Amino acid sequence: MKKSTYQVIGVMSGTSLDGIDIVFIEFQHDDARWTFDMLNAQTIPYSKYWRKELREAMGYSEQKLERLNFKYTDKLAEEIGGFIRRNGIQTLDAVCSHGHTIMHRPEKGWTYQIGNLPRLAKDLERTLVCDFRVQDVALGGQGAPLVPIGDRLLFSEYDYCLNLGGFANVSYEENDQRIAYDIAPINIVLNRYAQKLGKEFDDAGNFARAGNVNEVLLQALNSLSFYKEKPPKSLGLEWVVEHVFPLLEASTLSPQDILATCTEHMAMQLATQFSESANVLITGGGAYNTYLIERMKHHKAVEVVVPPPAIIDFKEALVFGLLGVLRLRGEVNCLASVTGAQKDHSSGEIYYP
Repeated sequence: MKKSTYQVIGVMSGTSLDGIDIVFIEFQHDDARWTFDMLNAQTIPYSKYWRKELREAMGYSEQKLERLNFKYTDKLAEEIGGFIRRNGIQTLDAVCSHGHTIMHRPEKGWTYQIGNLPRLAKDLERTLVCDFRVQDVALGGQGAPLVPIGDRLLFSEYDYCLNLGGFANVSYEENDQRIAYDIAPINIVLNRYAQKLGKEFDDAGNFARAGNVNEVLLQALNSLSFYKEKPPKSLGLEWVVEHVFPLLEASTLSPQDILATCTEHMAMQLATQFSESANVLITGGGAYNTYLIERMKHHKAVEVVVPPPAIIDFKEALVFGLLGVLRLRGEVNCLASVTGAQKDHSSGEIYYP
């Protein structure tokens, strides 16, 4: 049923393994325009146990993955249920959950997110909209990125919307079409080497700032074939494991110099995506990496817009809330111009308690 106001919870877990982002949103729809209010938001950090499980799951057997899926669904039920109780949420049209991506190989016709089992709706006693990527891959698309429909409907005043999470992705309008794609790995690499220096992440890019850029490694990273491919294109952990980590490990550089070199590489790849003097909205954990943004602006003179922390930290969860609302309305939430699918479509499974 279509109406003008929806109250939903958006849930997102990204490849950087920071935690589970949960946001309670009210969406308003008026004269074909969407607006929103973020009412409550929280990140539930992953324990060491869960970071290890999710990091290693790519190599699990089918049976072990199935068990992990059940266990992770139970964790989502616990964390989302706790969020609902703590915030006294009564009215809720749906919980809209991305789940957590374990494997993403769209070129082989599959993608797999855990935590999207029907039992989550039953446990929460709420309508659930989830599993947004599978249908797109079945239609020949990349299954990613999915956030650009939110960029178009909620953040249209910006020339580019750049998200710096586990991976960097960008979206923008060109010839009345939304174009979007993954650019490069970001925190999935930077966090790994910051952890070798005793920190969970490279705070403000300070490790990288103090390190030395290795030109040989920099050239090797910039020469990876993915960067020459044209969109639609997307990245997953598998690509990083196959192509990036071997280069870094073979370099025998210190973690600090690897961070310096990778940050420079990322800044160069980001800068090539933008036109001169464009305004760029930056969200995701990388928006706090001031050194990365400085280096990006060094390579291309753009106007960077860093929004309030709630949008930086919860934009993806916010947009998955919107994707769920669009799915409930039977409206397009996945753009063929972005993913390369055969057609625009309304993606996601709906489960009732």
